[in-house]
Amino acid sequence: MTSMRSFSLKGRLVIGVSLLLALILSILPLPDMIAPFRPDWLLVTLIYWTIALPHRANVGTAFFSGLMLDLLFGSVLGVHALALVIPVYLAAAQFQRMRNYSVWQQAFVVGALAILNKLLVFWASYMNRDIQLDYPYFWSIVSSMVFWPWIFLLLRKCRRQFSLS
Repeated sequence: MTSMRSFSLKGRLVIGVSLLLALILSILPLPDMIAPFRPDWLLVTLIYWTIALPHRANVGTAFFSGLMLDLLFGSVLGVHALALVIPVYLAAAQFQRMRNYSVWQQAFVVGALAILNKLLVFWASYMNRDIQLDYPYFWSIVSSMVFWPWIFLLLRKCRRQFSLS
């Protein structure tokens, strides 16, 4: 009973802090030249926690995080929530398979999920207002794939250090 309670508090705190940092990195101002290369910090963080601890971080966590991202970006409520829920659901459905992939193979899966995320955000934004799709919009997919191994290793180290399982 004590170990369950300790994870409950400690695990929620570690996951919550990492998601909060991902939210902060998502809205951190960047120079115009490198802004299109900003990785989808929240998406890759959610994917990590979903494949590492699927019983702790799941579609509900993605939905709540997406609502927070909508509030921070000032976008229509639910756009990022929808765009995060679907890739996280797919990652959760295949978490055992993804665990067996190497980190570089996982980076390609993260890239595919990031493409889905970007297309869902574009589609929902296009339905609300007439916007045009441009190529720099997709550069964050490449940077998400490139940063995945480091994010994976950093979050795994945090998970092991705090003995989360």
